[in-house]
Amino acid sequence: MNTKQLIALSAAAFAVLGAAGAAHAETYEGVHAVTSAAARADVQTEAVAAARSGNIYSDAAAEGVAISNSTRDRSSVRKEAVATAHDPLQSLDKRAFYRDQVPSAYKKPAVSFSRQAGL
Repeated sequence: MNTKQLIALSAAAFAVLGAAGAAHAETYEGVHAVTSAAARADVQTEAVAAARSGNIYSDAAAEGVAISNSTRDRSSVRKEAVATAHDPLQSLDKRAFYRDQVPSAYKKPAVSFSRQAGL
């Protein structure tokens, strides 16, 4: 087969495909009328129940406060939080230094930073 015959054959194939596609085109039938068997009052009660039940497709972030049961008491958790907040080296990251080594000037001192009575 030479080039002219291949071009003619491919053009004929595209013409056949185009005719087949046009035969299966969809038609527009307009807007369909709403058909419902439920009464307005029933739909209203279902809508209120669905609105109050929350979004069943949401993730945990949208669910609000998660309740968890803890075995620790409130005062011990508060003491730990206050101690961590007052630690001056709490956010020290060794990756911020050369060769991932914290200089000795940044090491935790032996002296406490908390207030002590001057006796």
